[in-house]
Amino acid sequence: MKVEVWSDYVCPFCYIGKRELERSIKDSGYEGQIEVELKSFLLDPTTPVDTNRSVYASLSQKFNISEEQAKEMTKNVSERAKEVGLDYNFDIMKEANTTAAHRLAKWAETKGKGSDLSERLLQSYFLEGGAIGKPDVLLGLIEEVGLNLAEAREVLESNQYSDEVENDIEKAQSLGVRGVPFFVIDNKYGISGAQPKAIFDQAISKAAEEAGLKPKLKMVGENGIICTDGQCDI
Repeated sequence: MKVEVWSDYVCPFCYIGKRELERSIKDSGYEGQIEVELKSFLLDPTTPVDTNRSVYASLSQKFNISEEQAKEMTKNVSERAKEVGLDYNFDIMKEANTTAAHRLAKWAETKGKGSDLSERLLQSYFLEGGAIGKPDVLLGLIEEVGLNLAEAREVLESNQYSDEVENDIEKAQSLGVRGVPFFVIDNKYGISGAQPKAIFDQAISKAAEEAGLKPKLKMVGENGIICTDGQCDI
């Protein structure tokens, strides 16, 4: 069974939604039988690559409000993030152009490290204030997840994987996706936004049943005394 996830690395609800999905898969009994495929989505591709503007200043301009009002806007988001174990730090976040990050993630997928890099990008941006639109920061994260720096630099300095990113965006448009996160479960069920875990539980359970998947046993309690091959622990 496949779950496709459209998201952007500067979308606070995308990281929350990712955690809710992960928790749901882990508790579902179908872990190991579900493939999660990450899809690119660019919330604002016009953001300058070399920007140092704070998230508060960015929100202030976008919604025509004061920076103090922007701070108030983020408080509920931070509280929601804490519910899934994420400690957002909006005070140190800066706006970022994520085009290069998405291209690198596509390249990382070909090396079996796509999910590792995507997690590290989200962690860097939301928890550490990482400027993930800048090449030096991106290369630092590449090194941390064990990918080849020279190859990554070649991707950054070219337009490699731009088509793959654009294909994801075009598919999202064809599905009518207007915002992220957006989840498509086995091409049957769509979930828009960082919904509560119960919504993911319901959709995964229904799709798995229709796909004929068998849940793994959920072990209860600690290992007890057993007999094996004619021998018993006494």
